[in-house]
Amino acid sequence: MKLGFIGTGALSSAIVTGLKTLECDTTSVILSPRNEEIAASLAARFADVHVAADNQAVLDACDTIMLGVRPQIAREVLPTLRFRPDHHVVSLIATFSRDEIAEMVGPVKRVTKALPMPMIAIRQGPTILFPPDPDVAAFFGRLGQAIEVASESEFDALSVATATYASYFKYLETIHSWLKDHGVDDAKGRDYVASLFAALGQAPETTPDLSFAHLAEDYATRGGINEQVLRELTEHGTFEQFRESLDGIHRRITAAS
Repeated sequence: MKLGFIGTGALSSAIVTGLKTLECDTTSVILSPRNEEIAASLAARFADVHVAADNQAVLDACDTIMLGVRPQIAREVLPTLRFRPDHHVVSLIATFSRDEIAEMVGPVKRVTKALPMPMIAIRQGPTILFPPDPDVAAFFGRLGQAIEVASESEFDALSVATATYASYFKYLETIHSWLKDHGVDDAKGRDYVASLFAALGQAPETTPDLSFAHLAEDYATRGGINEQVLRELTEHGTFEQFRESLDGIHRRITAAS
């Protein structure tokens, strides 16, 4: 595979970093010069990563092209490029449908949507793919977990989950801040919260037969402190409001695509 990137932002950088820190990887990578600082940094770090003179040079040198340009400029950048019918285009642009991307890349017959996570840089986390493609699944499977989906509506629904990162960290920050207010050392509190939730995150994998609802019940011991916090948050409508926020993100994603 000769892998090229049109658009060299944070996500493209994470993919290249995850790939190139694999033992014995020999994939040739060509980057567009769009983000000169990121592209130069990756080329300096990895011997077989190079920066092309322009976007067209990326296409001319590669057979697999990952699109990482911002949605705001994709419509003006992509139609100006000369794609080949034998190119395999993998779009990382979440807000464009597969059909919209296919229209912009002209004669290309093989177009896949992919949504990896930033933690792909350390080869963790899922990447959703549509339509199912064995080559793309194998590629992202080396960098975490590849999840192939059967429809674009399913892809859009799963994409909504990625809107929850900041809220998750705000949840942790609230606990950490409360600990500091009650005399716990800043670094010690942060380490404790990070370690605690890293361990909790293993529960779904170690008990795959239990639903998230069952896990919540198991951890909410009757009359215990977990039950109290869960009850109070539920009574305040916290989770219902959270669900409404997910509905709003879903409307935004589906309207855009």
